[in-house]
Amino acid sequence: MKYFIQILGWLGVVMILSAYFMVTFSFLSPQNLSYPLLNIFGSIFVLIETFHKKDYQPAFLNIIWAIIGIIGLLRIF
Repeated sequence: MKYFIQILGWLGVVMILSAYFMVTFSFLSPQNLSYPLLNIFGSIFVLIETFHKKDYQPAFLNIIWAIIGIIGLLRIF
């Protein structure tokens, strides 16, 4: 289970960084559905790992990141 949670955390980091990279270099528009979904799921995956490690500062950051992603998703619709 420990390794699964670590892999999930790394996947979340890759998802968030990929979303940021793709928007920054115009491969993806912020209005594209993929952008908030990558941020929401990426932050949730990192959040799972940070709670598992009891590392609450990054957990707080990822809660806010997920909320921002959800707001962005709602604005698309």
